[in-house]
Parts: sequence; C-alpha cells; structure tokens
Amino acid sequence: MQPLLAIKNLHKSFTMHILQGKKIEALIDVNFTVAPGEIIGLTGKSGSGKSSLMKCIYRTYLSDGGTINYHSNDGVVDLIALNDYEILHLRKTEISYCSQFLSVIPRVTALQVVAQPLLKKGLPADMANEKAMFILKALGLSEALWSGLPVTFSGGEQQRINVARAIIDPPKLLLIDEPTASLDAATKAVVIDMLIGLKSQGTTIVCISHDEYTLQHLVNRCIHLEKGIIVN
Repeated sequence: MQPLLAIKNLHKSFTMHILQGKKIEALIDVNFTVAPGEIIGLTGKSGSGKSSLMKCIYRTYLSDGGTINYHSNDGVVDLIALNDYEILHLRKTEISYCSQFLSVIPRVTALQVVAQPLLKKGLPADMANEKAMFILKALGLSEALWSGLPVTFSGGEQQRINVARAIIDPPKLLLIDEPTASLDAATKAVVIDMLIGLKSQGTTIVCISHDEYTLQHLVNRCIHLEKGIIVN
C-alpha cells in the first residue's frame, strides 16, 4: 500500500537574528512514512522539533531541504514544492491543522466557531449547527456556553472548542497538537474515541502529545524526536 505521507531527508533550520545570527537546527535528516488511516504520535521534550515537523507538513514553515510527498486526491505531490495557491487548496479540501491554542474572532460564539467549517462548504446553517451541537454535547461543554464567546472560556473549554472544530468536517489528513491537554479524564476519553472514529472514516492523523494515556489509547505508533533527530 502506498503511504499517505512520505517524508525523506527533511531539514529545517532557523536563523536567530536577535542572537547575532545564531543558527538553530530544528530538524535534521528526518525520514518516515505514514500509512493511510494510521494514527502517528510525535513525542519528545519541548524543543525537540515536534511542532516544527508538523508545521513543515502543513507548510506553515517552508523546509530547507528534503521532500514531503503526500498522496492527495489528485495524485502524489511534494508539499515543499507546491506553490501557495496549491497549498491553500489542499488546506481547504484535504489537510487540517489543529493547534494547541484556540484562535478565533473575538465576537463569534462557540457554536458558530464549531459550525464554521461546514458553513464554508455550503451546508445549510440549521444542519451545520445541529452537528456542532451534537459534538459540543458529546464533549461535555455546557449548553449555556454554546452562545458564549470562546475568548472568555477557560483553557479546557477552549480546547474542547478547538477539537470540535477540527473534527466536525473530517479531513483526509489531520495534524493535531496536544488534543487532550487541559482536559479532565472523562473528556479526554471522549476526544480519544472521537479521533479513533475519524480513523474509521478514513482520516489519517499525526498527533503531538505528552500525555501517556492518550498515546497508549490513541496512536498506532510513536515517532520520538530529540534535538531534531528521530531516535526510535
């Protein structure tokens, strides 16, 4: 079976101009593949390169070298070589990124935030809102908060909004950073079940997590990074 994602000889560095041009090697000769429907856990200490790797895949960062071959609906493409228009198209249709921190327009309600991906695809508002309410209820977010503004929520409540928005419209490839951070044990289990449900629908997931419970119950295997190098 052809991998959904094949990363070869990936390299990424940063030049720190505030530190007299010091060069930081974030990723060094990274190589691995991800099979369709697989859930991969990226592990390692803070600063090991996990977020840089995920952002290179999403093309928030442009890699310095190597290839990131992705099996899109239109064939295999190198995410590093695509132009900005082509990357934006993939983000709209196939690849989603869920950061650890919620970023939303200040005066948009929680329900609107979660329903937004479906509304952008043209789904009627009543259907989009119904699905958003179902997910928010499953995640244990109080109905009283659905019309509230997420910028005023606690960290755990914002994390639920973040996860709900990421999974309401299942992508082909989901990149998700610390999906169970700030969550209680019960909600953590619900999120894990939902992500496994996405896998059953064909979504491939690359997940950053420091939580051992999440890694044990969610991922198929882990890729461990130390100072930008895969060590397992």
